[in-house]
Amino acid sequence: MQWTKQNEQTVYENRWFSVNLADVELPDGRHLDHFLIRLRPVAVATVVNRANEVLLLWRHRFITDSWGWELAAGVVEDGEDIASAAARELEEETGWRPGSLYHLMSVEPSNGLTDARHHIYWSDRAEYVGHPVDDFESDRREWVPLKVVPDLIARGEVPAANMAAALLLLHHMRLADG
Repeated sequence: MQWTKQNEQTVYENRWFSVNLADVELPDGRHLDHFLIRLRPVAVATVVNRANEVLLLWRHRFITDSWGWELAAGVVEDGEDIASAAARELEEETGWRPGSLYHLMSVEPSNGLTDARHHIYWSDRAEYVGHPVDDFESDRREWVPLKVVPDLIARGEVPAANMAAALLLLHHMRLADG
């Protein structure tokens, strides 16, 4: 069953996103107004070191008034390569400059409301270049053993679904064999 967008208009916009209103035709011919958010692509990155520890940020999200572990992330700037944006965000938010980045996955965290695609990368090495420029992004940055990731997720300590999925995939890739 496919819904068909008849038209769409912007209700509000800024440099990060726009809120739009679409006239959607349902398969039975009825119409409904549907609000949606158009968002720039989001680049996400982390590092898994030789000790199988993953670099995470412990941060508060005021929208949900919750604390949790996250990966460094941010919007891709106009004309910026997605992998370069992921590397930039990781360095700005953690103080660690990644080595070569590998694409892990791309997901749409809330595709019933927004067209946001989150592109998640990881590296197997990084160089500490100093205190993070964007230290206001998190309370702390830590190397967390990958083996505890499923328990963190089960306890609700990784509240963002996209980050939980990425961490579980990294856990599987790096520890399943061994």
